[in-house]
Amino acid sequence: MKKPILSSLLLLSTVFAFGQHKLTQIWESKEQLPVPESVLYVDQKSELYVSLIDGDGSAADGKGGVAILNMDGTLKNPTWITGLNAPKGMALYKNHLYVADINEVAVIDIQQGKVIEKIKMPNAVFLNDVTVDDYGKVYVSDTREGKIFVLNKNVPSLFMSEVPEVNGLRIIKGDLYAMAGKELWKIDENKQKTIIAKGLALGGDGLEPTADGGFLVTCWGGLIYHITAEGEVSLLLDVQGEINTADLGYNAKDRILYVPTFLSNSVVAYQLD
Repeated sequence: MKKPILSSLLLLSTVFAFGQHKLTQIWESKEQLPVPESVLYVDQKSELYVSLIDGDGSAADGKGGVAILNMDGTLKNPTWITGLNAPKGMALYKNHLYVADINEVAVIDIQQGKVIEKIKMPNAVFLNDVTVDDYGKVYVSDTREGKIFVLNKNVPSLFMSEVPEVNGLRIIKGDLYAMAGKELWKIDENKQKTIIAKGLALGGDGLEPTADGGFLVTCWGGLIYHITAEGEVSLLLDVQGEINTADLGYNAKDRILYVPTFLSNSVVAYQLD
């Protein structure tokens, strides 16, 4: 049975305002989504891809997959991709969707709707998030090993180690931004790091850039932050003990966050004001 996302006092008009920005809940998906971990907003298709663990986040059980939601949260295709293990972060490059899946990256042809390749990462343990640059080079975080891997023309190698609890990744103008535990790092092409922000209450999970040069960050335990380009950290949402806030998707044009609730088996959309 689906766990209520929040108490009955929190309706669709609920506004969360901790910092300069505020979040207003728009909708919650109604159909059961078995342990949604990550959401990817696909602008060109007006769809949401949702990775579904459907079990233990470390188990190679073949139960995982990717579902597709419509933009109003209704279910378009619950079994678009099946046969994965514990899929988490996703990134899209042209017609290929790259999905982190424990110790390998699944490559999905989105036109065919099928997995066309699975690429093992060397000595990987817990692959978590994925990002891709303008040239198709794919970066993948391994949270438990504190490593970032790179796929260059689908050939894997280690990009950087000693990035503690690394999770959310984003490439912006040639620089790699990474959530390293409670810190946001900027990593340049020479692998030199700059700490952009620190002081989050929990380790960062999802990472999405905003139009003002800042970032939205989710923490799995139930927190959402906004980080300005100058590194100022503001709390937008605190639902600790109620739901989880896993790897978000973001529609930058309309300023809408799509947040998977993990064990609550749903996705929630919030308007950012």
